[in-house]
Amino acid sequence: MAYDEGLAQRIRERVGEGTDITEKRMFGGLAFLVHGHMAVGVSGDDLMVRVGPDSTDAALARPGTRIFDMTGRPMRGWILVAGDALTQDEVLGAWIDEGRAFAASLPPK
Repeated sequence: MAYDEGLAQRIRERVGEGTDITEKRMFGGLAFLVHGHMAVGVSGDDLMVRVGPDSTDAALARPGTRIFDMTGRPMRGWILVAGDALTQDEVLGAWIDEGRAFAASLPPK
C-alpha cells in the first residue's frame, strides 16, 4: 500500500532532524519511532498514532478518528486519524506530540 508522501513530509518537518525519532517502513506505510517504539506513522492517507490503552477512548472522541484495525483485530492503544482531519498544522502537531510522548514513556528497546 502506498502512503501519502506529503503527510510524511509534514511529519518530518514537525519532528526535525537530529532528534530521537527514526523512520522505518512498516505496515505498508512509514513509521516514526522514538527509541525503537512506534509513535506515529502514515498508512495510505491516514495518520497512525500510538496513544496507549488508557487514552484510546479520549482519542476516539476527537474528529476524524477510528480504531486501528489492520488484521481484523482492533488494536487498543492505536488509532487512525483521517487525512482530511489533518489539514491544519496545529492538529497534526498535537497528534504527533501525543504519539511521541507515549512512545517516549516506554523503556528504550
